[in-house]
Amino acid sequence: MTLSRTSRVRRASGACALALILATSGCSSDDPPADPYSVSQSAAFGATLDADYGEAGPGSLESAQQLLTIDRRVSAVSSVAARVVYSSTSGVDGSPQRVSGTIFAPEGTPPEGGWPIIAYGHGTTGVLEDCAPSTDPELLGSSQIVAALVRSGNVVTVSDYQGLGLEGSYHPYLDARTVGNNLIDSVRAARKLIPEASTKWAAFGGSQGGQASWAANELARSYGEGLDLVGSVSLVPAADMVGLAEAAANGTLTDDQKPLLQWVLVGLAQSHPELDLDDYRRGIVAEKWDELSACGGALAADRTSLAAQISDDDLRPATPEATAKLAEYLRQMSLPMSPAAAPMLVLYGGKDTLISQAWTEAAIAAGCASGDTIQSVLQPNSGHADIDGAAAFGWLEDRFAGTEAISFCPPPAL
Repeated sequence: MTLSRTSRVRRASGACALALILATSGCSSDDPPADPYSVSQSAAFGATLDADYGEAGPGSLESAQQLLTIDRRVSAVSSVAARVVYSSTSGVDGSPQRVSGTIFAPEGTPPEGGWPIIAYGHGTTGVLEDCAPSTDPELLGSSQIVAALVRSGNVVTVSDYQGLGLEGSYHPYLDARTVGNNLIDSVRAARKLIPEASTKWAAFGGSQGGQASWAANELARSYGEGLDLVGSVSLVPAADMVGLAEAAANGTLTDDQKPLLQWVLVGLAQSHPELDLDDYRRGIVAEKWDELSACGGALAADRTSLAAQISDDDLRPATPEATAKLAEYLRQMSLPMSPAAAPMLVLYGGKDTLISQAWTEAAIAAGCASGDTIQSVLQPNSGHADIDGAAAFGWLEDRFAGTEAISFCPPPAL
């Protein structure tokens, strides 16, 4: 892709900004048990924007409205800032789903071939309807990195994910297929709103968003027809989460993993009505289920203090059969699912108490075994929220430029 001098300057300045953001803040939002987000519901929406509303199917646009109260760091660099509702597909049962999100376009003249698109996967914000980034002017912690990506000359999409932001559905928390589909369809939706958008796109996210980015890469070949994925970046991805079941049974869940598992169970109870929640909850988890499930409002006010009181027994599966059932559900939700369509960059920490280093390395090894091109980087002294992702920007630049990616996977056995 040939860039004008203006575009090169824009990208260079954006690279510095993004490097600083990633190096100092790690993921855009923390997974539980960080302080729960107080969903302000103060985002205001304006006029309906011109777009292609004529088609049906995955990625089709139902609505696109001007965002009136978005963070000034985003509005200052965006020619378009919209809250959208688009069509996607459930990864649980294949049903069509309405999904909300936001789309931003840079100012200026697009490069030859159109603006590249980055589908940004946000970290965990919650599991209920009122936990959507699009309802908050700062995108629940994602606005700074979105501003940097837009400033660098990219159309940026931020899917809320299924069940966050709209009535009539639920959020299948940490179901890889669902969030992967949601990211891919956000790119399709962006191209219906931004005529100057390219077919070239990349996925980028941290934690739950790192899972979404990785999943989108694997699904791009079968589900992403008509789009040209150049690569994906996953920071501390929630990839292979099967280990949660054994840790719950053994009483070795970390303090960070206990509220994470509780949110997983909220989603599983919706995806699998046959699941008996009482096989997995007792004590304060059973007594304060609604409070622990909330992400905003009065119910969430005490979530952090309640999460700190969860004991090992409160989330221990009742029987070995219940443990095996939970492990199988987690296996169905985890990565890898299939060979990736494009190169991957995976950054993870050796002191991550939410997503175990061993779990991430198991997912990487399985991806390598299936022939994926993975550049994986362990930061031994980093935890979940302080990973240094500064390398991500240059890596993405190289993918859009067509530079061949380096793989750290061992060569296949002869």
